[in-house]
Amino acid sequence: MSEKNIKIGVIGGSGLDDPKLLTDFEELEVDTNFGKPSSKLISGKIGDRQVVFIARHGQGHTISPTKVPFRANIQALKDVGCSHILAATACGSLREELKPGDIIFLDQFIDNTKLRTITFFEDFKDKVVHTPMAEPFCHNLRQIFIEAAKNLSLSFHEKGTMVTIEGPRFSTKAESHMFRSWGADLINMSTVPEVSLAREIGICYSSVAMSTDYDCWKEDEEPVTWEQIKKIMDQNSENVKKLFLEVIPKINFYDCSCKGTLG
Repeated sequence: MSEKNIKIGVIGGSGLDDPKLLTDFEELEVDTNFGKPSSKLISGKIGDRQVVFIARHGQGHTISPTKVPFRANIQALKDVGCSHILAATACGSLREELKPGDIIFLDQFIDNTKLRTITFFEDFKDKVVHTPMAEPFCHNLRQIFIEAAKNLSLSFHEKGTMVTIEGPRFSTKAESHMFRSWGADLINMSTVPEVSLAREIGICYSSVAMSTDYDCWKEDEEPVTWEQIKKIMDQNSENVKKLFLEVIPKINFYDCSCKGTLG
């Protein structure tokens, strides 16, 4: 398979299924074994690269996590022939130096989504599951992202560890302290099923997070409002589009150690 014929899957929130990003695009709808709704894809080209975009269901700035078939999206991209996935997600920050719009390279997830009960005020330490990224950024791919971020005047940071929860919401200070005690410095909706399935079916998956500063209680700070969150997420969506448009034409997977199933 030649480099230009490799299909790159891109997963993100609202806005990353915009046909205006692609040339010669077509809309696809793929049914998988992971239930409804079907995964809706936009397939086309960025330069000479074959790209398939998919936006996570429920990410239109409304709180509807039950409609997000994370594993279905991964399987759908696999089914249409994607060999590498670049994923983008929003995150709240527990690190003081992270500001809204900053880019973080994800290191691992702490998955508590299936283990949560009504309250966090119990001892969950023995139940927390650490999930390494399906394919951490190799040096070459990471450098391409860093250079693109510089070109776009976006701030980037070293890798972070993300705790995943069952949906976007505001965290309490007690929860934030607990997340930190687990080693997390970021919070978001659960994308762990994406990572897990990517590992199972052998597709290369790399992810960046962009800080929204939500789901985050820092000492002596009031929580942000949903209106503030939406404003930041809209801007982040535009920045992610620009970042991926800058990065994708420059990737040479044969120079990367994260080749996934490219062979």
